[in-house]
Amino acid sequence: MADSTADGVERRLPTDEARELLSLVRDIARREIAPHAAEEEAAGRFPRELFALLSRSGLLGLPYAPEYGGGGQPYEVYLQVLEELASARLTVGLGASVHTLSCHALAGFGTDEQRAAHLPAMLGGGLLGAYCLSEPSAGSDAAALRTRAVREADGDWVIDGTKAWITHGGIADFCTVMARTGGPGARGITAFLVPGDAPGLSAAPPERKMGMKGSPTAQLHFDGVRVADDRRLGTEGQGFAIALDALDSGRLGIAACAVGLARAALDEAVSYARERRQFGRPIADFQGLRFLLADMATQVEAGRALYLEAARLRDEGRAFGRCAAMAKLFCTDAAMRVTTDAVQVLGGYGYTADFPVERYLREAKMLQIVEGTNQIQRVVIARHLVGPESR
Repeated sequence: MADSTADGVERRLPTDEARELLSLVRDIARREIAPHAAEEEAAGRFPRELFALLSRSGLLGLPYAPEYGGGGQPYEVYLQVLEELASARLTVGLGASVHTLSCHALAGFGTDEQRAAHLPAMLGGGLLGAYCLSEPSAGSDAAALRTRAVREADGDWVIDGTKAWITHGGIADFCTVMARTGGPGARGITAFLVPGDAPGLSAAPPERKMGMKGSPTAQLHFDGVRVADDRRLGTEGQGFAIALDALDSGRLGIAACAVGLARAALDEAVSYARERRQFGRPIADFQGLRFLLADMATQVEAGRALYLEAARLRDEGRAFGRCAAMAKLFCTDAAMRVTTDAVQVLGGYGYTADFPVERYLREAKMLQIVEGTNQIQRVVIARHLVGPESR
């Protein structure tokens, strides 16, 4: 089943339902997201009302089971939805990806009772999630996290510590939190579902970032946050495995968002090249610029092909971790190259805030860092190829 995009590229979609879904998303992106993106990013405004709309439209639970309010869509479709959202505004595409990541632990490792109690509101009830793994001293080395959960005599857990670089920090309605319940290392970590308004949970002022200013990123402080044992996800000590399982899928979300951002930069560059005239003709006539645009388009298409290959492996129940790391690495590096070249196509205008490509460039840099830096992706890929490093 093929679907033609605005630029004439044929997409392969598995069902008529998927084609209609992508058409709906494009309509929302065109009418509700893109027109306000530049103004709201410049003002640092988070579009909470848009996320309420996405939730009502069933777009915040697409890859999860319908019996819990999810869309039952394969990752092949879900990721293309993220690409469309990110092409209109990265804050929205990335936010949808992070929300989906935040639901992963409950959907995949929670009990039937836990899923029935919490998942419907998380997927379609207007809630927004945060994923809490990184800490000020535990980023790439996430297994070294220090946030601790201690079990009390009544069976409840009390969490103390600080999480860092949390997307939706301070505005999330729920947080999936990895905390240490045992000894050092990966085996001492457990996952918890923590309400966003839990007593003792507070947020630091949002980080002052070079891009993605509309998406709040903040430290979260846990000061004696009490969590009932029925909000523990999985078994004690399983938390780090749950976190890594979620990140394999989350990296595909970042890859899809990167392709959406790169596509937006390419579209802007092509449009400008057709209209801008120098030496009596459109600059799109000049071979040097035509070749630059051709390379940009190739990066976009190659990135999409790679993330979709990983998605199809996942949908078939096959190992996809290596391909997910490759997709995150390639797509985000490609977004950095494409947005840099888009600025070059626009010349001096590309360096001004009058055109969106300078914002795209600032946003692309972030994608090379989040959910595992691209250096970590290379470590993951190399381990699949030649095994772990010698100690």
